[in-house]
Amino acid sequence: MTRERPPYILGISAFYHDSAACLLHGPDIVAAAQEERFTRIKGDSAFPIRSVEYCLKSAGIQSSDLDVVAFYDKPLLKFERILETYLGVAPRGFGSFLKAGPLWIKDKLYLDRQIREPLAYQGEVLYTEHHESHAASAFFPSPFKDAAILTIDGVGEWATASMGVGRGNDLQLLKELNWPDSVGLLYSAFTYYTGFKVNSGEYKVMGLAPYGNPKYVDLIYRELIDLKEDGSFRLNQKYFNYLSGLTMTSGAFHELFGGPPRKPETNLTQKEMDLARSVQVVCEEIMLRMARTLHRETGLDNLCLAGGVALNCVGNGRLLREGPFKKLWIQPAAGDAGGALGAAQLAWYRYKGAPRTPAAPGDGMQGAYLGPKFSPEQIEAFLKQQGAPYHRLEGDALFMACADLLAQEKIIGWFDGRMEFGPRALGSRSIIGDPRSPKMQADMNIKIKFREGFRPFAPSVLRERVGDYFEMDCDSPYMLLVAPVKKSRQIPMSTEQRSLWGIDQLNVVRSDMPAITHIDYSARVQTVSRETNPHYYDLIAAFEKKTGFGVIVNTSFNVRGEPIVCTPADAYQCFMRTHIDHLVLYPFLLNKEEQPAWKESGDWRTEFQLD
Repeated sequence: MTRERPPYILGISAFYHDSAACLLHGPDIVAAAQEERFTRIKGDSAFPIRSVEYCLKSAGIQSSDLDVVAFYDKPLLKFERILETYLGVAPRGFGSFLKAGPLWIKDKLYLDRQIREPLAYQGEVLYTEHHESHAASAFFPSPFKDAAILTIDGVGEWATASMGVGRGNDLQLLKELNWPDSVGLLYSAFTYYTGFKVNSGEYKVMGLAPYGNPKYVDLIYRELIDLKEDGSFRLNQKYFNYLSGLTMTSGAFHELFGGPPRKPETNLTQKEMDLARSVQVVCEEIMLRMARTLHRETGLDNLCLAGGVALNCVGNGRLLREGPFKKLWIQPAAGDAGGALGAAQLAWYRYKGAPRTPAAPGDGMQGAYLGPKFSPEQIEAFLKQQGAPYHRLEGDALFMACADLLAQEKIIGWFDGRMEFGPRALGSRSIIGDPRSPKMQADMNIKIKFREGFRPFAPSVLRERVGDYFEMDCDSPYMLLVAPVKKSRQIPMSTEQRSLWGIDQLNVVRSDMPAITHIDYSARVQTVSRETNPHYYDLIAAFEKKTGFGVIVNTSFNVRGEPIVCTPADAYQCFMRTHIDHLVLYPFLLNKEEQPAWKESGDWRTEFQLD
């Protein structure tokens, strides 16, 4: 008697932002990737056909081998919300409806066809609710048998936040906060008003916040939001324009805060810093109140988080330090991309009724290393085709060579193994540097990333050394927790330094790791273990052997406005277009000074077979 093979389940998120696909084989995640990494279109919302092709290829199967395809939300419910919103504000919003309505009628209401045709798939298609997908992505891969679940984002169908409980192989949502009251949209309104792009600039607001003072907090509570003790709230729609218009904020909002939104790319002022700090304070307070309510009503010690707001690592850090839960686990692809994973897991655990065994003491995400990888033979073939000089170094020889270069303040592009799933680079597609260097933050921001100088950089630290550098002693493998730099490593600011205006404080050395110490003495920590990424761990260990510091600077391998690199060709292009000094395409080391002159061309990217 032969055992029945575990089913293949494909999860898909698409059509809003950060489209993605995820493939399960039974409970195991075979592959997951965002469409933007293949198309090179930041936040690509198109149907993720390339991500699907990658997932199927990783498993060596065809679409006909799939047992189920699961989509991460219910389009009819979402259309109901959009239609009711337009009818509720009519005749305002007619221009916005003219833009969105025909697209819905043409595409999104016929989603079954939109899924089946590109996949040539005739099997079963399931639709999960948006916040259930988020909740599933948070709970099922977590190390917990039982946990409270909190999901917070902009909006799904109707829900903008949910509280629930996961037990064993299922979960239940107990409470929801509904449209148009949304933490995510409140934060996005300030993102828009401070001159950044909605759905991608929220990180910038969070990074800018420590430069400001919370001078607008009382005004926000008095005019914009009626916040209750349990974390529920109402937004005063007088100040917002997302119900009926094409912008986030209204004229009343602009009048309240003293003028129109900042024009993108213009100079930042103290006003933007104070606004960023103020909305961050309010967001953290909402997160804390929701968590306290959830803990009080469930009595559970573990909390799982997902939804776009769960990427607010400053708020997560406060939940860990000040919240009522003993342990947190946050889905690394917490935004809409992670909905593809959650939909697939709901199909497996709920629809198929499969048993669940938590992957404790770790989790089920495999370090989030779920994307494409390239063999040394594929990489070498590309380098030869490109005419790029390189040196092949194996094992410790490569790690020690890189440690020497980092200690000389050289910046290295690090490309190794499977690409990360989610918005963070975690040591597979990273740009790395020496945290001891006072000039590293400015060099990386301006010469490498081509982005705003105030943006902080994260440390990657050996897991067993995290307590030596930061005020935390827990796993943070996905760079989703902010912690203070250890007091003994901090350098207090002088009275003169404290009197400096906002951005002028940027270059003040605050610790013996100035490149990763933010203006408020905090850092967004990634702990690295040999079990999940042995090469990256050994690289940091080599740097520790060289310098005594078991920590390096880690930022994503991309420039502003572009997705994280996916292929060796993407990495080489970024290397040559920026001031990155050296490139590792494991196990090959490239020196910028040895490379031929870079010439821009059209469609030069090389296609590769994926391992």
